[in-house]
Amino acid sequence: MSIQNDKVALIEYTLTNEAGETLDASNGNPLAYLHGHGNLIPGLEKELEGKSVGDKFTATIPAADAYGERVDALVQTVPSSMFQGVETLEVGMRFQAQSEQGMHSVEITAVDGDQVTVDGNHPLAGMPLTFDIEVTGLRDATEEELEHGHAHGEGGHHH
Repeated sequence: MSIQNDKVALIEYTLTNEAGETLDASNGNPLAYLHGHGNLIPGLEKELEGKSVGDKFTATIPAADAYGERVDALVQTVPSSMFQGVETLEVGMRFQAQSEQGMHSVEITAVDGDQVTVDGNHPLAGMPLTFDIEVTGLRDATEEELEHGHAHGEGGHHH
């Protein structure tokens, strides 16, 4: 059996940036995902297509196929009054913001008096990402998983 649409794959992974720094890792807790349903970044899902249990490989995913390129228009300076109920605003704080495109996450990148710079880019946008992968399990998805669009149970989403 190989990884293809509507299969649940379990993967062990280590994610590193261009400098070789570890950004995330499964650390013995394999990630279960439903292939072909957008549960992973597009470039990684493409690299996993056709792989089988026991396959080990390294894949570097360009930014465009990971979390996208950085978009300068998503960096804005806004008045601190937009953060009602928050006493102290600090660099690194994340908030949910409402825009014309719906809700999205923003991070404070600078505070200068009453002016706050926020960045709506994903923290990993603009970065190529390298994954060391081992496929540790593979099975057919259940009807419920197909209906919900994600893996359930061990390593997947729990309801």
